[in-house]
Amino acid sequence: MSITAAPPADSTTVVRGFIPALEGLRGLAALGVLVTHVAFQTGATNITVLGRALGRFDLAVALFFALSGFLLWRSHAAAARGLAKPQTMVRYWISRATRILPAYWVAVVLVLAFLPEADSSFTTWWANLALVQVFVPYTLTGGLTQMWSLSVEVAFYLVLPLLAWALVQLRGDRARWRIPVITGSAVLCLLWAFLPVPALDGTHHDNWLPGYLPWFAAGMLLAELAVVPPTFVHKMARHRWWMLAAAIAVFALTATDLAGPEGLVRPEPWQYAVKIALGAIMSFLLMAPLVLADAGTAAGHRLLASPPALAIGRWSYAIFIWHLPILTIIFPVFGLMPFAGNFRYVLLLTVVLSIAVASASYALVEEPSRRAVKRWQARRTALDRDSGITASPVATKATAIGS
Repeated sequence: MSITAAPPADSTTVVRGFIPALEGLRGLAALGVLVTHVAFQTGATNITVLGRALGRFDLAVALFFALSGFLLWRSHAAAARGLAKPQTMVRYWISRATRILPAYWVAVVLVLAFLPEADSSFTTWWANLALVQVFVPYTLTGGLTQMWSLSVEVAFYLVLPLLAWALVQLRGDRARWRIPVITGSAVLCLLWAFLPVPALDGTHHDNWLPGYLPWFAAGMLLAELAVVPPTFVHKMARHRWWMLAAAIAVFALTATDLAGPEGLVRPEPWQYAVKIALGAIMSFLLMAPLVLADAGTAAGHRLLASPPALAIGRWSYAIFIWHLPILTIIFPVFGLMPFAGNFRYVLLLTVVLSIAVASASYALVEEPSRRAVKRWQARRTALDRDSGITASPVATKATAIGS
């Protein structure tokens, strides 16, 4: 669903709807998360130089968060400038729940019920079903450890209306302050790891939303820039190959000790802050050419907007939630030992099987859920219309575009 645009006050400002290349980019992010988990499970992260790079593919999560920030914030950015009709809060919550919960709950139930490596205690069950596992000690269990990022993302969904409310006065002529305020807030969040925030044993406060807000803010800034007249950033975004080269250079920096030590060793607070900052910059550089360049230039991203890339993007959420259980099963089924090599073989198996399961999950769970909710909403709208009831807009709203 795209933003419904009103006639813009400035004819040079265009509110774009669905951007196909972003769908392809989301698919690449899902595969990036898969690659880093395969590299760790096969011991490939111990390879000199290449291993550090493979281990840093976890920064695909930064790209996921930035995509969510952009897609969910741009209706607020557009509404602040009178360019779009915002969506009601009820529709926002329904769209988020429909997007995330059905396939996730199916995965959690099947993994906790049947995967031997998963802890099936009552605490693990309710913490994972409620998506609060980053707050409950020792509930990130086998086959579901990647869900920490989904827990953080859902926390962002809950906080986003509050963030919009906090900036509700920055509208019209005051909207020019939105970009500096978001940027400043993101910079302040880099101090999160340094704060003595109390956390239960078995949890870490740097796994909570405030520490990752700069990654979401990268997308939010792009959402703001996407609805203003062209700036120097828009001019830079037209040079997509230079932007890509810069993003690769930033990624290379994350593969050094600047962004933390090798493996699962916890980084120092300053290393954590550097990793978060570099992840935000990398995501901004990768997304800017897709969302800030004019529509004709963006259409040139043929690879990201190709049918195979769009299919992977469509299944990206299911790839994310299913690839780790599949990877866990591959080792005993194919007679392989974890951390004993065979990276390329295990990667191929995991990619092929994850895509197969993801496509089935999308067809059998995600799409039917979306259609059922859409039919229900249509019936509610028809009943309200027949009853003479019109829905009143709520001050704080968000887009229904999936993240």
